[in-house]
Amino acid sequence: MLRPEFVERKLQLIVDDLGQLLAFRDTPYGDLDADPIRLAAVERIVERMVQRAIDVNEHLISTLSTGDEARTTRITYRETFLRLADLGVYDGDFAQGIARSAGLRNILVHEYNDIDHRILHQAIPGALEQYHAYVNAVRAFLER
Repeated sequence: MLRPEFVERKLQLIVDDLGQLLAFRDTPYGDLDADPIRLAAVERIVERMVQRAIDVNEHLISTLSTGDEARTTRITYRETFLRLADLGVYDGDFAQGIARSAGLRNILVHEYNDIDHRILHQAIPGALEQYHAYVNAVRAFLER
């Protein structure tokens, strides 16, 4: 059963995260890299934002799937973003772009090797744009 209040709560938390991430949009890489507290804040904000979207994705997939979809034993976080395009939440091109954030989330959560902070810094503008669009797309889909 679709739980709109659950989805909306997660979307609002993403909006809150976007507001926090916005404070770092114009921070030069050197300033961010030199400040471990600010760097940790950006890492955590991005990680939370992506995970919250994955939570929404998984909820929508589990409640809206018809059973005719290709079955897999395990759907990856990346695939959850792609499946929302199949469900008509947003288009496939957008899905391909935002799905990459799942990889960044995995790097941040699992600390694979050494995190390249330049990649994180460069991801800030895209995350701001993509996740704003994500929230709008999911909200518009729920209104239909």
